[in-house]
Amino acid sequence: MEWLLDPLNASFFQRALLGGALVSVVCAVVGTWVVVRGMAFLGDAMSHGLLPGIAIASLLGGNLILGAAISAATTAAGVSAITRNRRVSQDTAIGLLFVVMLSLGVIIVSASGGFAVDLTGTLFGDVLAVRTEHLLVLAAVGLVVLTTAAVFHRSFMAAAFNPHKAASLGLRPRLAHFVLLFLITLAVAASFQVVGTLLVFGLLIAPPAAALVWARSVRGVMVLGSLLGIASVAAGLWISWFAGTAAGATIALTAALSYFASAAVRFLVRRNRPAPRPTAPSTETEPFSRAPHHA
Repeated sequence: MEWLLDPLNASFFQRALLGGALVSVVCAVVGTWVVVRGMAFLGDAMSHGLLPGIAIASLLGGNLILGAAISAATTAAGVSAITRNRRVSQDTAIGLLFVVMLSLGVIIVSASGGFAVDLTGTLFGDVLAVRTEHLLVLAAVGLVVLTTAAVFHRSFMAAAFNPHKAASLGLRPRLAHFVLLFLITLAVAASFQVVGTLLVFGLLIAPPAAALVWARSVRGVMVLGSLLGIASVAAGLWISWFAGTAAGATIALTAALSYFASAAVRFLVRRNRPAPRPTAPSTETEPFSRAPHHA
């Protein structure tokens, strides 16, 4: 069985594992609120909306992470501006910005010439090419995300489950929403260079969704989602090493399958559990049943 440990002898594999673990924690913390508030489509749009900023930064020789952050922030600002028109729903605004930003990015790339390889790396990632500086950036981003999430936890919770009460308590749900958009922007911008925009979205949504099947609190979803994300990264890297598959895509698929596995196990547990004795009706509801289905 020693052959299973062979990948750990490669320094690039160790960096990939550590980088993927840092991304998993960042994305699980931010992704928990994305899932709870029903903002998955916005997260998808922002992750793919990175392309124009990355392309322009690459052509100008600038910082790719900064370009990605500006592009993601532009997508979020555009959605907010369009939804000020009450006749346009948020889903419609997100869909419009998704098409605009992705199309603009492809146009910039196609017009520049010689950027096809970089485009592939941007979309699908190159986790095995993680360098020490990437790890330092992810560690710094993780610290900012964890600190901000802790500071605004009460505001996020109130805004997610009862925005009207949040406003009456002075918790400023609108500010909480913009801070959450900032965290999503930070997560996808810092992570794309390590795992690609497609994998960022996979880790942003799948592990928290899988954790939501079991956890009974927001903090529980964050912790379990982080562990499931790290496990998905490790399993995907090992599978890709021995099967010769693309590492980023394998990790993304493993993360997505974690949700279906979690849901299936939960179904079997409930089916085999003895039926509870009838009790008096309760007005209690599960913590997440009151969460809105939109941001």
